[in-house]
Amino acid sequence: MGGDLALELKLLGAAIVVGLVQLLWAAAAARAHQGDLKWAAGPRDTPMPLGGVAARLDRAFWNFAETFPFFAAAVLACAVAGKLGGSLTVYGSIAYVAGRALYAPLYASG
Repeated sequence: MGGDLALELKLLGAAIVVGLVQLLWAAAAARAHQGDLKWAAGPRDTPMPLGGVAARLDRAFWNFAETFPFFAAAVLACAVAGKLGGSLTVYGSIAYVAGRALYAPLYASG
């Protein structure tokens, strides 16, 4: 059963980590922007508007959430088809993960 995990699958895992970091970063920025925890502890019937960096981080996370399923599906489809390891899948996976990792901080900075 030995065998190394394909680089694209490792990058899929790295993309998950990038998404979790973006989620936590956006949530922390939103809580800091909103000030007190009274709204967060309540029923949240009315949305609390975000502004500045908190709003940009929120939009960056949702941008990630919109693109990640397509990346994951593409990598998994290539794995099922036995097409991992080619230059297109390797460089495409590297470009996606690197781009997503750089996008949030650059977008947050304005």
